[in-house]
Amino acid sequence: MKNFVQELKWRGMIHDIMPGTEEEMKKGPMSAYVGIDPTGDSLHIGHLVSIMILKHFQACGNKPYALVGGATGMIGDPSMKSQERNLLDEKTLAHNVACIKAQLGKFLDFESDAPNKAELVNNYDWMKDYTFINFTRDIGKLITVNYMMSKDSVKKRLQRDSSEGMSFTEFTYQLMQGYDFYWLWKNKGCVLQLGGSDQWGNITTGTELIRRMDGGEAFALTCPLIRKAD
Repeated sequence: MKNFVQELKWRGMIHDIMPGTEEEMKKGPMSAYVGIDPTGDSLHIGHLVSIMILKHFQACGNKPYALVGGATGMIGDPSMKSQERNLLDEKTLAHNVACIKAQLGKFLDFESDAPNKAELVNNYDWMKDYTFINFTRDIGKLITVNYMMSKDSVKKRLQRDSSEGMSFTEFTYQLMQGYDFYWLWKNKGCVLQLGGSDQWGNITTGTELIRRMDGGEAFALTCPLIRKAD
């Protein structure tokens, strides 16, 4: 099996990597995922590097998961945003999810009989029946406000000259993404989350949640963001 991390380093595709990630991968094939919120009906240039990393991950003999955020897409990620996103209705989100699923199939092998064929999951499936009371009792009690406030995605948003600030809805986004990682770790054996450099705070909330809920270990790797075509 090719050395996945060395391949990414050679290509300049690593921005941050959690200590121990490369050593964990040397033990043998593993599972990882990339999350994509369906805020539009198409993948965009900001998704490119993380999807290519997932493609390399599969080519190296590992099992990739592509998570389409039917639930988190209803909330909106505040990372690198100066103001809150407009909330999308369920019909629009369902259309966007279907379009993104079709596009991902051009990059990842979902159809083969190989044990490492890609799988697509939608966090709406495990969030739709999770009540607010149970979520705050199960998840909210494990992550402090101080911890959440320390994340760059929150600090940068609150430091900007904006009368809007950050809504409670957006503030809880990192808990939802963190729970996604926990759910995939618990139910799919997924120990690594990949994403753009703006996702480091959200991803590490997931690794922390896994540690606090079950004493488990999980890993994080982020890539540089491409912001424009040139």
